[in-house]
Amino acid sequence: MSQKTLLTATEVNIILHRLACQLIENHLDFSNTVLIGIQPRGTQLASRLKQILQEEYQVSEIALGFLDITFFRDDFRRGETLEANKTQIDFLVENKKVIFIDDVLYTGRSINAALSAIQSFGRPKEVELLVLIDRRFSRHLPIQPDYRGRQVDAINNEKVVVKWKDTSAPLSEQGEDSVELIAK
Repeated sequence: MSQKTLLTATEVNIILHRLACQLIENHLDFSNTVLIGIQPRGTQLASRLKQILQEEYQVSEIALGFLDITFFRDDFRRGETLEANKTQIDFLVENKKVIFIDDVLYTGRSINAALSAIQSFGRPKEVELLVLIDRRFSRHLPIQPDYRGRQVDAINNEKVVVKWKDTSAPLSEQGEDSVELIAK
């Protein structure tokens, strides 16, 4: 098993700020826009982007929610035991611009499930997709991101792993933000 670092903590930070600036450019004050982190791995990215938008760029009101797609997946009953997460959306998405946020876009099946799941909260005016890593050449569905941090060419036996700094851990155990490519 080999491991290669695709993004260091500095590169992740630069990309997060670039993505935040692109969001501001397209959504200005976010009064009609909501951020939805896709459970489980998109939640950390969504939270970090909200923090950057508020602290670095003084965007005051940003609605942030987390969407569990477990029971909307097309592989839900295919033998593998899936663990459900908690959906936390305390607002309607009716006529709002929804930005789905996930760490890695691979086959597109998670985004397809998210499109089905979000209908329970209203009909969005528009849906966009933001991902940290776009694994092109791996798509099963015709889904492309509107915002991407980095595009990666990875073959099927390789896995892209996004690691986030754990700010809730003691200082010595927090680690660093990084993205790694692991070949099995």
